[in-house]
Amino acid sequence: MKPKETLLNTTENKNSDMEDQHEDHHLFSMETPLRADAFELDDELKIELIQKHFKEIMLILGLDLNDDSLKGTPNRVAKMYVKEMFKGLDPKNIPEAKLFENKFKYKNILLEKNISFHSVCEHHFVPIIGKAHVAYIPNGSVVGLSKLNRIVRYFAQRPQVQERMTIQIANMLKDVLHTQDVAVIIEADHMCVAMRGVQDITSSTVTAEYGGKFQDAKTREELMRMITLDNK
Repeated sequence: MKPKETLLNTTENKNSDMEDQHEDHHLFSMETPLRADAFELDDELKIELIQKHFKEIMLILGLDLNDDSLKGTPNRVAKMYVKEMFKGLDPKNIPEAKLFENKFKYKNILLEKNISFHSVCEHHFVPIIGKAHVAYIPNGSVVGLSKLNRIVRYFAQRPQVQERMTIQIANMLKDVLHTQDVAVIIEADHMCVAMRGVQDITSSTVTAEYGGKFQDAKTREELMRMITLDNK
């Protein structure tokens, strides 16, 4: 176990251009950037340490932690980070996706649309709130519908970049379903755009990943018709 006081490796930006560089999504890989020792600490120790450091942040901001409303905040934030918002960082939380025989020989698009999720922008640690449309064409097997929601949530519950999240979901589904015929479309509102910088509350970001048969224009057109189909 590492000493408690030496857990966070902090580095200083060398110049004021670094923030612009951090917002260039092309610099990032498909994998969530994690240190080699990311899982050496148990959850309770992580909560203890995050609580300590978040308390320092609040004190630096000038907040009075003796106030009844604030004194429990460091612990609440630490538990929220480890147990909820960022639980998708730990591979032990990956959802089990059990396959079932495709008894009905269904060979067309299977779509789970409007899967709601919330994530966190890794550039500013503020929310990303959106919905995902996940589709595949069965290849001998199908997966329980709720597992599609759980896979989306798993990759959402970590600091994220929307492009990466889209590809991560698609890649996992390809592995689970043993097919390349997978499509993932995500539409999300980024609070780093709405709450800071340009403070635009009306724009949204859309990303898509198409594999296998979904690279065909006609198949994509059919998928879009299904997504935009009104619920009666």
